[in-house]
Amino acid sequence: MSAVRGTLNPREAVYVGSFDPFTLGHRDIVLRGAAIFERLTVGIGINPDKQALFAPEQRVELTRRILADVANVEVKLFEGLAVEFVRSCGAAVMLRGVRSLTDMDAEFTMSLANAVLAPDLETVFLMASEKYSHISSTLIKQIAQMGGDNTAGRLSDFVPGPIVEPLLDCVRRKR
Repeated sequence: MSAVRGTLNPREAVYVGSFDPFTLGHRDIVLRGAAIFERLTVGIGINPDKQALFAPEQRVELTRRILADVANVEVKLFEGLAVEFVRSCGAAVMLRGVRSLTDMDAEFTMSLANAVLAPDLETVFLMASEKYSHISSTLIKQIAQMGGDNTAGRLSDFVPGPIVEPLLDCVRRKR
């Protein structure tokens, strides 16, 4: 069901990303966002320009498993513009996580573009918790590819438990 302009709920937010893979930092943003908003939708986007490790449906399934204990969170797959997806969810807020000043610069630019595309939406930024601010999908992929014998133990410091083995399986298949 698509929301009509003016009926967007300011107590509902959508957190969009590729989440490839979903990290402990992502989970932290979701938990904090879920404490602020009545409902939070995690939108897993399909970006045809990115070479993903996980298939979109697998990202959705893993993320749902990781967030199953959070009652006011749902996980959906989407394609197209994030602002259109946020509107289709009926939310008035796009939630974004920011790790560094570099992220802030890119997110600020994107939020300005989104304000033109969807002036009825607000963007809310949550700063990454200090213990997760260094985590990136690039770092996780490097550890998975080059981590050696204790890779699973090392990855558990960066991604939720249900991600570790599927991540290692993906990396093994791509070798």
